[in-house]
Amino acid sequence: MKFTQHTVRLVLAEPLRISRSTMTARDAVRLTVEHEGLSGHGEAVTSVFYGLDTPTLERLATRTGERITRFPGPETALHALREGELTAPGTPAAVTAATEAALLDLVGKRTATAVHRFLGAPVAPKAATARTISLTSPGRAAAQARGLAGAGFSVIKIKAGDRDEEADLDRVRAVRAAAPAARLLLDPNGAWSADQARTLLPRFADMGIEAVEQPIAPGDPEALARLAARSPVPVIADEDAVTYEDARRLAGRVHGINVKLAKCGGVHAALRIAALIEGSGTDLMLGCLTASTLGIAPAVHIADRARWTDLDGHLLLAHDPWTGIGGEDGFVAANGRPGLGVHLRAAAGARSAAS
Repeated sequence: MKFTQHTVRLVLAEPLRISRSTMTARDAVRLTVEHEGLSGHGEAVTSVFYGLDTPTLERLATRTGERITRFPGPETALHALREGELTAPGTPAAVTAATEAALLDLVGKRTATAVHRFLGAPVAPKAATARTISLTSPGRAAAQARGLAGAGFSVIKIKAGDRDEEADLDRVRAVRAAAPAARLLLDPNGAWSADQARTLLPRFADMGIEAVEQPIAPGDPEALARLAARSPVPVIADEDAVTYEDARRLAGRVHGINVKLAKCGGVHAALRIAALIEGSGTDLMLGCLTASTLGIAPAVHIADRARWTDLDGHLLLAHDPWTGIGGEDGFVAANGRPGLGVHLRAAAGARSAAS
């Protein structure tokens, strides 16, 4: 097998402002595995929060690629990955997830099988995805919400955590008025103290917020569980639920867990978490980082397992180099084609390294 990688710059259509930062662009490292004339692809993106810059991702992807080339085919490499025998100790979950995606894509193409069928879903999943509105003025938020509702979005996620608490409340009021039929999620990205959360959550409940992601700072899952036990709004753990053990600790104690492939290690790891929390009273949310269609596609293939789907990262881009999962009408879907079912739209501006 042959391994190559390409790095491209993903520029957002407009800045994404959340409580802890503002993002305008990020790099995406594409991992490609070739074997007997076919290629499989996966993607890992940079993240300040997870400590992944471009050189680090490129270096670790190269190290993983060197290991992949030792295997006779993608099937054996995929088995080794899931047994923990392919990636080196300390490999970030994002690289593991991208490697798994590339191998799944290639195995799917070799067997003319869509990835979701490997993962136990006989019918191609289709799900209503949330669309994010960042920390912006109430007027701007209302205009965006009106446009999203008109385009077909039934779920809108509103960023919160403004220094002015009333600004958060005004933003939600404006979105609710502009899109009265939409399901609303709220995400402060851990910006509130426990006292703030206890004060604010009843006010947001009165506005019909369906659920709140990570209302308090990560690092104290017991405090999050205590807050969830008394919250009038369902509480979803995000930054406090990264690994399987994190999920085990919080199962049945929060209302949801936001599983992102880049933080748990891929679809296999995500399905383990889904099986763990099933029946516990904790529901699955599928989330993502801002990424291209290639980076989002693996999660789409398991979207049928989630109560909440937040797979809009590719929709935030000024130009998505890949296509194949939709989303512009409020729904993401696997298309039934072999592998991940995505296709490269453009390859300009790529750097590559091969091993």
